[in-house]
Amino acid sequence: MLEIRLIVRAAHILAAAAWVGGSILYLVAILPALRSSGPAPAVAAQIAALFRRMVNVCIGVLLLTGAYLMFDRLTQTALGWPYLVVLGLKIAAAIAMYVLAIYLGQSNIRRLAKRSTRLSRAAPQLVLALGIIVFILGALLNGLFEATIAPH
Repeated sequence: MLEIRLIVRAAHILAAAAWVGGSILYLVAILPALRSSGPAPAVAAQIAALFRRMVNVCIGVLLLTGAYLMFDRLTQTALGWPYLVVLGLKIAAAIAMYVLAIYLGQSNIRRLAKRSTRLSRAAPQLVLALGIIVFILGALLNGLFEATIAPH
């Protein structure tokens, strides 16, 4: 059973790292490079499509592995309310990330129509900020879990 937990946890961490790390790369390097090199709509569209596909895979992996890990941890030991509060915050932040990712991944026609809104301009940065928060909350959850199962 330990091997399954290790594989699921590794998949969860890798999917999260790919999404958050990819978002950093996209916002810090790819978008500025595309903007500075002049119009390249075909290249920008291809990059966006490939990134969207990767994010969709990451979301699927995160949902499946996250559900498994949550139920596995909640059934292993008596976790206190701090763990449950942090878990709730992590789930809320992750859901917000998923909603924003779906919003950003809408068809080109709807996305072009909404590009002028404040939310559509801030959504990529919000996804990244939420991703970093989710990572921090995940590390906190791990620490709380280990403190709960460690002998006193």
